Amino acid sequence: METTSRVDGQAPAAEGGQQFLSARRTVDGYLEAPFPWYGLDEAFTGPRWLMQVGAAADGAVEHGSIGHGDEPSVRNEHLAASVGEPREKFAVVVTVAASPSRRSADGTGLLEATSVSSAAWLAGVGLLSFTWPGQMDHSLRDDWLDQQTETAWELADELSGPEWSTLSLPVDGVATPFHYRESEFGWVLAGSTEAGVHLGAYGRGMSAYGLGFAVIKDITTYA
Repeated sequence: METTSRVDGQAPAAEGGQQFLSARRTVDGYLEAPFPWYGLDEAFTGPRWLMQVGAAADGAVEHGSIGHGDEPSVRNEHLAASVGEPREKFAVVVTVAASPSRRSADGTGLLEATSVSSAAWLAGVGLLSFTWPGQMDHSLRDDWLDQQTETAWELADELSGPEWSTLSLPVDGVATPFHYRESEFGWVLAGSTEAGVHLGAYGRGMSAYGLGFAVIKDITTYA
């Protein structure tokens, strides 16, 4: 899935860290999307915040993320635990436009189709972007992230594999099946909606069981 991330026309924001915190906040990219955005339903009463959108090669917005709970930061779980810091509790909902394989707007290439696997991969990479193993030095994190990103893609491409289980959660009040997996870093899930989008989600410190999703009626309230 070839996309670029952007926020209000800026260069792609770094995953995690200060650039992530400073780059989000703008709603402009979300307003350009021709599809509805999803977040947790009204049962969740905590903070909600914009993250960033991803665009295809022709500039069309294809996906984006909405955060809920604590704002995650890149952290080493071992170091966080050693100084007594509480683990952040957050859930991020990724909305992906359901699109067939198609020609780019300028006619120079073919844009890949999106699927539930696209949502699963984006959610898996999203979770990885905020964590690295406790036994690993920070200087090795890029190599680890590259390896784990490839693993996340392989897992997303095999949603019927043993690493995934099935979890039923409400979407706009309708029970909907999701593919679900857990790891030492958190959880990831992915499924489809009747509104023409795929949903991915990831989080840690906040259980995926009992979550519900609903279309966001006014995305500008998140800005």
